[in-house]
Amino acid sequence: MATWGSIAPVGALPPGRDVELPGRGSTHVIDSGPATATGRPTLILLHALACTGALTWYPVIDTLAAKGRVVTFDQRWHGRGIRSDRFTLEDCADDVAALADVLELDRFVVVGYSMGSLVSQLAARAHPDRVAGMVLCAGTTAFKRTPRERIALEALNTSMGTLRPGAGPVPPPAEAAGGRDREWALREFRSTAPGAVGRAVAEVGKFDSSGWIADLTLPTSVVVTAKDQIIPPRRQRWMARQVAGASTYEVRAGHAACVLESREFTAGLLPAVASVTSRVRP
Repeated sequence: MATWGSIAPVGALPPGRDVELPGRGSTHVIDSGPATATGRPTLILLHALACTGALTWYPVIDTLAAKGRVVTFDQRWHGRGIRSDRFTLEDCADDVAALADVLELDRFVVVGYSMGSLVSQLAARAHPDRVAGMVLCAGTTAFKRTPRERIALEALNTSMGTLRPGAGPVPPPAEAAGGRDREWALREFRSTAPGAVGRAVAEVGKFDSSGWIADLTLPTSVVVTAKDQIIPPRRQRWMARQVAGASTYEVRAGHAACVLESREFTAGLLPAVASVTSRVRP
């Protein structure tokens, strides 16, 4: 079984910076920089619940950036993301478009992991003129469909949902070098306050795109985590079948594959991204 001790090596991350989204707030952004003339659309990577952009995506940022521009950021109430009076996945989706405005990105591809896959679907629906394609990893169209999910979501929400967002301190980023990979990952994880996680859990539990996902017509790939015990693989595959022309890539890994089984996950992610970017019209 994968543990915190078996996380992918961190190495040197691209430098991050705080970016103000007008009328919305400030968030922490990692941007590989303007791409060379590859013709590939910019990838905006959307992280998992209770994580940060860096923590979810650090094993693949360099690899993806070698092919084009890559952007990831802390979604609201997570890490050094936007602090606001409310948390909704719809606001998270609009934050994606707002960040694209600041970075002067006309069209882009969203790549979402777990909670990020929900935000990706909402962004594609709300901003069809901006979202040129999507890659959904360890994703679903709805939660709270099984007793296990219902109990897990409700218990976490009960224990954490009464806490205020930002109740816990947000530590400065740690240096990810040498033997400090585990310590860096733990600090990134702890940079999201428990109250924020509780509210996000409640919103994730209400999400349901099953009635409209088939209306999305953009190039799509789905990376199925075939050993996932949080989101059953059968539901990930069902989601893929709802989007016309979606390609599916299976990886023999669990729900935390992005960090704990990054080799297996990357082997599925790279062709999934290539499939979408090759189908995006200029």
